[in-house]
Amino acid sequence: MIKCEGCGAFLQDEFPDKEGYTQNLNGKLCNRCFNIKHYNKYLKVPSKDYGTLIRKIDGEGELFLLVTDFLNLYNLDEINLKSPVILVITKADIFPRSINKDYFLKKLTCKLNVISKVIVSSKNNYHLDLLYDLILKYKRSDRVYVTGYTNGGKSTLVNKMLKNYGHGIEKVTVSNLPSTTLDLLEVKINDELTLIDTPGLLDDGSLVLKASKDVLNKICPKKEIRPISYQIKERQSLLIDDFLRLDLENVNIICYMSNELNYKRVYKKRDCLLKRYDLKIKKGEDLVIKGLGFISFMQDSEFTLWLIDGVEYIIRDSII
Repeated sequence: MIKCEGCGAFLQDEFPDKEGYTQNLNGKLCNRCFNIKHYNKYLKVPSKDYGTLIRKIDGEGELFLLVTDFLNLYNLDEINLKSPVILVITKADIFPRSINKDYFLKKLTCKLNVISKVIVSSKNNYHLDLLYDLILKYKRSDRVYVTGYTNGGKSTLVNKMLKNYGHGIEKVTVSNLPSTTLDLLEVKINDELTLIDTPGLLDDGSLVLKASKDVLNKICPKKEIRPISYQIKERQSLLIDDFLRLDLENVNIICYMSNELNYKRVYKKRDCLLKRYDLKIKKGEDLVIKGLGFISFMQDSEFTLWLIDGVEYIIRDSII
């Protein structure tokens, strides 16, 4: 059987509603990848337990690139990998200029077997040569796996590595929509290196998995994030689009999210259809809204969070 060059699914012409469907088995792409690539049209497929697949290949002992971005660093310890890992923070172009990248990397920790950390930008070719050198240094064979949560920039990175260090023709289907890659997809970069793109891990509590295409375009930053600070003195609410509301008093906060979002202060209480959480947070902690971004608190605070049902939050030590 032949795999789709875009997503890794096995090509088949019998079941239109399943992955890998194509009317032309002699082609290189399934219908889904063809529509994403040429028409930016996304077709959903049934979800799978990709974690099982990752655990299986973890036993091979090869080097992994764990790919994520600045806004989605809250769940690294949930990835159960025993293999050596290079932690790759993508989308350096969205990093706020106020953040010292070297200090940020030193402060960033997790429980995985991380042998190196690097911040890159596939868009701007930032530190890709450094990453390539690290891969050659630490790889155990010519096969290196690329994993991470969905929408972290894995496939874009693989394509850029292919363009920079291979024959220059992009292969892997790229989209900001979840679950673009559906199975293991081997991409031979050159005689020294084959990158194996894996399906993006799914976080059921992430807004990314519940958002429409238009909402994804809004919540996924495309340029440098400009942190937004608020000094809250009297009791008031901060609305962030239709996604969440914070009822706050006597606290300073800094929001790290896409600049496409709309912020609005409200001084009068109003009914809310979102799900309510009464929370306590300490100075120097972040409130993370999965798939959206995070808010840093400058003082201890008790507040109420109203959030879309099904989207999860966590409180962590600040990463800034």
